[in-house]
Amino acid sequence: MKLKEDLNPMLLLLFHLMVWIYTFITFMPSYILSWVSRPDVGCCGSEEERAKKMKALSVLGCPEGPYRAVSATKRLATSLHPGVDTLDKMFEDAAMRFPHRDCLGTREVISEEDERQSNGKVFKKVVLGEYCWLSYAEILTAASQLGSGLALLGQQPKNNVAIFCETRAEWIIAAEACFMYNFPLVTLYSTLGGPAIAHGLNETQVTLVITSRELLETRLKAILIEVPRLQHIIVVDNTPTSWPGYPRGISVHNMAAVQKLGARPENAARERKPPLPSEIAVIMYTSGSTGIPKGVMISHSNIIACITGMAERIPNLCEEDTYIGYLPLAHVLELSAELVCFSHGCRIGYSSPQTLADQSTKIKKGTKGDASALQPTLMAAVPEIMDRIYKNVMTKVEEMNCVQRTLFILAYNYKLEQLAKGYSTPLCDKLVFRKVTRFFRLSLPTHLSNNGNTPSLSQDRLNQQSGPLPVTLHCGQQNIVLWTFLWDGVSMAREQVWLCCNGNKCHTLMLRCFLITCVCSLCVLVWDYSTGRVGGPLVCCEIKLKDWVEGGYRRTDKPHPRGEILIGGPNVTMGYYKNEAKNQDFFVDENGQRWFCTGDIGEFQEDGCLKIIDRKKDLVKLQAGEYVSLGKVEAMLKNCPLVENICAYANSDETYVIGFVVPNQKQLLALADQYGIQGTREELCESKVMEELVLKIITEAALAGQRRLKKRFYCVEFFFCV
Repeated sequence: MKLKEDLNPMLLLLFHLMVWIYTFITFMPSYILSWVSRPDVGCCGSEEERAKKMKALSVLGCPEGPYRAVSATKRLATSLHPGVDTLDKMFEDAAMRFPHRDCLGTREVISEEDERQSNGKVFKKVVLGEYCWLSYAEILTAASQLGSGLALLGQQPKNNVAIFCETRAEWIIAAEACFMYNFPLVTLYSTLGGPAIAHGLNETQVTLVITSRELLETRLKAILIEVPRLQHIIVVDNTPTSWPGYPRGISVHNMAAVQKLGARPENAARERKPPLPSEIAVIMYTSGSTGIPKGVMISHSNIIACITGMAERIPNLCEEDTYIGYLPLAHVLELSAELVCFSHGCRIGYSSPQTLADQSTKIKKGTKGDASALQPTLMAAVPEIMDRIYKNVMTKVEEMNCVQRTLFILAYNYKLEQLAKGYSTPLCDKLVFRKVTRFFRLSLPTHLSNNGNTPSLSQDRLNQQSGPLPVTLHCGQQNIVLWTFLWDGVSMAREQVWLCCNGNKCHTLMLRCFLITCVCSLCVLVWDYSTGRVGGPLVCCEIKLKDWVEGGYRRTDKPHPRGEILIGGPNVTMGYYKNEAKNQDFFVDENGQRWFCTGDIGEFQEDGCLKIIDRKKDLVKLQAGEYVSLGKVEAMLKNCPLVENICAYANSDETYVIGFVVPNQKQLLALADQYGIQGTREELCESKVMEELVLKIITEAALAGQRRLKKRFYCVEFFFCV
């Protein structure tokens, strides 16, 4: 979407004249250099031509499919390397190929201090040193020793082990230990409350939990009496070494002590029983934001197929890459992203939302955040984060003087036009967008912090952290401002993996994600600039459509077949743990292939890309019989600068929708100053005058969105949340 050009005609003419002269002078050299430096483009045509090529084909020739990636029409991919069909084999293979390469890194804590703020609050600040690394061979040894130690504590193969811990190196070591010794791993979010934790531990009947000291003392200790089967707690921290005051029958151990036990020669030589590909690797619990957390059973073969499909779409992924991990490892997005990195010998440096950037909440002023120290080439993010960054970037643009803002708008619209043609704009990038890109690199980690907690990403959090990326934030605006590619889509469990660039190397990718299909099923190719689509299926799965008569979507629709999206292939999980009612969404066809009914409505386009156009469960029927898509309402209103976040709700007994709005503090205070209204943020949210002003602005944003979508925008009543 172009920015409005309300500009001086002479200035506009001068700008285009400069661009024309520059293009004329540099066209031939840049054209020749692009062929020399990028042989993949030279042999296959321009990026624009490649973007128009077929991404998927219907293997039966039917409009409803099933559709497969062009490179997998004969056979779906199941593994990266022959014989590497379980997660323990995958890591052992990586350790054999990259034994001495850095694998997992953690920053050394040099000092901690309390810093008093102007409002009297005290924040804990840390000074961090360099990353300390363990090699692939060292991680394999540590995992083997821990697994042996767990077995000596009485843990039996196929008996569940729970991990309730923050994202850190010890999390992965514990997971690899469980994979090696065939202990199904139960993952629980570190942000879960007591009842949810107890539910997950009791439902999976675990006798052993791996956790951190902080979570043990603040979350787990209070509910131990509600988990009668629990016998052992492994604390990943080294201190303290004694743990008095715990219920009788529960033993608390340090992870290092258990590893030392497993490292004894007589114990290390014990034979282990490796898992089969069809056996459970992980029971992954959702965040429980819409009810009691549900566990999803994921087999070794599910995850291996998933990372095979992901790796095929990441260009030039190799052992030279560095990934920064900060999202919850208890979520399939982060876990799969890190496993993909392991399979290619990448190194992973760990971080947190509180230490990610130089100006993050726990970083002492003047010292480096994790991203500055690590200089990663890969990271994962979600559209909600990118949406916030975009708003902040555009706010900075509004604060520019007239000449700067005019130049930015001209360069912005010019770059948008060139991107649509598949061309780059190095002059604009260097002269105009360099400062904005620097702001992006600084501001990205800042906005990941969610009240001091890691964003809780789950299958059930529809239209929130992992909500759809609006088309206005698709490759056009975000790509121009942030020098990277983002793709959109509207789907359940929409945790999009964004692997971003640093320096000259750029791995940018959007994966269409489902927890049920073990993270990803669809992916937009890196050279595809089209908006509103989620790409074609990965090489590990196939997609077909099923009629949804009630919604008016059929496979016979013209010009494109439409229907409910069904996903089949080796990445489709084993279903919900002890929840037969939910398992009705799965079925096995006559060929023995497992399928999952997503509830999303999509249409296949001429080039085999899928466009998600609706969702069965996202529609709410109002009293007058009108259907409202809550996701579309939320996505549209998130574009309003005053809206930090929004949750739309509708009841079939009412004639309108209500929305709970978290206002953007900076924009709210600026609006209050404009109209001379005094007060704290809480007082402004309770002010009737401010409510009327904000409601007017949100309504204008809604009407603007209505005109763009050419659809009716339903009446929404807003409540403001502090």
